[in-house]
Amino acid sequence: MLLDEVERLAARYVPGSGSLDIVPLSKGLVNDTYRVSRDGNSYALRVAAPNSSGLGLDRHWEARVLERAVPAGLAPAMEYCDPSHGILISRWSSGRSWNAQDARRDSNVVRIAELLRRIHALSMPATPRVMSPMMWIDFYTAAAKLGRPGEGLQAGNAAALKSAAERRVAELASGPQVPAVICHSDLHILNLIDSGQSLVLLDWEYAHAADPFWDLAGWSGNNDYEDALMENLLVSYCARPPTRDERRRLRLLAWLYDYVCLLWCELVAAPGGTARDGVAARAGHLAGRLLATASSRGG
Repeated sequence: MLLDEVERLAARYVPGSGSLDIVPLSKGLVNDTYRVSRDGNSYALRVAAPNSSGLGLDRHWEARVLERAVPAGLAPAMEYCDPSHGILISRWSSGRSWNAQDARRDSNVVRIAELLRRIHALSMPATPRVMSPMMWIDFYTAAAKLGRPGEGLQAGNAAALKSAAERRVAELASGPQVPAVICHSDLHILNLIDSGQSLVLLDWEYAHAADPFWDLAGWSGNNDYEDALMENLLVSYCARPPTRDERRRLRLLAWLYDYVCLLWCELVAAPGGTARDGVAARAGHLAGRLLATASSRGG
């Protein structure tokens, strides 16, 4: 979106009447994000990116989730939302972002587990947005038109990964099923604000109803947890020794989450995609990790 258009939106919908200070923060697949300051207060203004509806953006659902997450202290307060035009304005969250070392600290693993339990305890909005790993895989594959091998993957590797993903989806379906909960589904350190007393999550546009372990898989994968750290997260989340089936389920979902992230990287790198620093390197890292375990069972 052009900056003068953003200025018109901010002038109309950001609280206050003083002059505006607008700082572009990021351009993503589904949102363009800006920091807007006015009358001594700051806000995050998110505007739907072009063609974002084709990538699954659903502001109506996101707003219903935030109506539950905000009172629980899990998300910044909404100031304005216009789902039909893809606009969302939230108060700016004060605090600090974690770095990679913070995310691996044992005490913070416990804090994340507690945060996830609180998210997953939120009441489910009516007509939930239900997503499964296979739906994400099909979704991104179709969006990127990946009927051919993805960029950076040889044809054999792409086929091997797709086959490995299908086996894991089938293995999940054959195991115990658990009730779906609200999952944030985009858990990484850039979306986490630590006020010192509490943790707040930003950017809920990927939230959906799913297996609660999908969020554990996401945090583990995005922070490159080894088996010991993933086990620590699972034990902290369950608040008891996990069962064999629970460990197996998390391993399967962790592999599938990595695969979904690889497809996302392919989408970003595709012609017409939004270039981002480090995407190619991240794709290579994910592909290597996935291929190393593609033929194994149980993740």
